[in-house]
Amino acid sequence: MAKRSTKRTTKRRKAPPKPPPWRRALRWAARGVVAVVALVVLWVAAYRWIDPPTTPYIAAEAARLGAVERVWLDMDDIDPVMMRSAVAAEDADFCNHWGFDLDAIRGAIEAGGSRGASTISQQVVKNVFLWHGRSWARKGLEAGLTPLMEALWPKRRILEVYLNVAEFDEGVFGVEAGARRYFGVSAGDLTAEQAARLAAVLPAPKRWSARAPSDRVARRARAIADGAATIRRDGRADCFGGA
Repeated sequence: MAKRSTKRTTKRRKAPPKPPPWRRALRWAARGVVAVVALVVLWVAAYRWIDPPTTPYIAAEAARLGAVERVWLDMDDIDPVMMRSAVAAEDADFCNHWGFDLDAIRGAIEAGGSRGASTISQQVVKNVFLWHGRSWARKGLEAGLTPLMEALWPKRRILEVYLNVAEFDEGVFGVEAGARRYFGVSAGDLTAEQAARLAAVLPAPKRWSARAPSDRVARRARAIADGAATIRRDGRADCFGGA
């Protein structure tokens, strides 16, 4: 009598169908976006401790002019009166916002866009990570990077980087180079008047002079000196150690 075979026949499973090309492309695009976002976050986080070696604007000016003047100065070596003057000039509520001054933005809108509303934080993002010029693309990136930087950096670091990348004269970047250019002293030895004059030229450093200020710049410097004293009294300098 013939024995029955005990071997079972197994059906081969069919391989799952490959996803369509558009789905694979979408998946790789999503991975690319995640990778770019992660790199940007790491870049912003790194500059909390690493001093930016240059910026896109400084590099462009160095190429245009042949060379620029720039000396990095740690915050501990900058006179607090210069810190207060810069804040009074550019962003009096620096310690009280998270990157955007909504009251200033509303005021700028009501004024028809004739005055700026950028905070020091926004200016740092623009100067260090982006490019100059008016475009919706840059504004959009600035709007996303500003709260990220505010979350990762303390206020003192934001102001330190600002004072070291701001332009004080054509081809002169950073408060130390500006103090030496105009007054022949270090930024740690500025008087209240000298600090106010330096801060006064920040909106138009290529046209305004801190050494020989026009009537407009002189009036602005006096207002800045008063504002610097005010924010010291009312505590708005506490977040960056400018008291």
